Amino acid sequence: MTQRIGLYPGTFDPVTLGHLDIIRRGAKLVDKLVIGVTTNPSKSPMFTLDERLAMVRRECAGITDTEIDVRAFDSLLMHYAHSVGATIILRGLRAVADFEYEYQMAGMNQYLDASIETVFLMADVALQPIASRLVKEIAYLDGDISKFVPPAVREDMLARIAAKSV
Repeated sequence: MTQRIGLYPGTFDPVTLGHLDIIRRGAKLVDKLVIGVTTNPSKSPMFTLDERLAMVRRECAGITDTEIDVRAFDSLLMHYAHSVGATIILRGLRAVADFEYEYQMAGMNQYLDASIETVFLMADVALQPIASRLVKEIAYLDGDISKFVPPAVREDMLARIAAKSV
């Protein structure tokens, strides 16, 4: 029997409770879940790639439903999926706007490699409004982000903001 490998790509800057919800639920669908941490040239990251990798690894340490492998990548998603043996790409959806973008991406990815399926998971209703971009904005403006990120990520963010304001 072949191993079902899933790939959950993202920038994870920072990793949120919404991301972790998708990771936990997605881990139940595959034998191995690769979390691909990437850069996005159109975004200004709060954390370096190495910091984000460490953060995601730390927050996923307690998830035992399947093997989880957190890796960096900086290539075309479908090339990367093929290189790790993924047959499933996991994507989280929060709202209709997410669906429109993700639907277009899934269509393009299918043209590139029809053997890799995209599986959409709806974020838990309580977590749907959470977006890394908004969490960073709230944190920079001294708002409470404890409902959006794990405690250690909150501390990482507050430390980063404090260091930048010195």
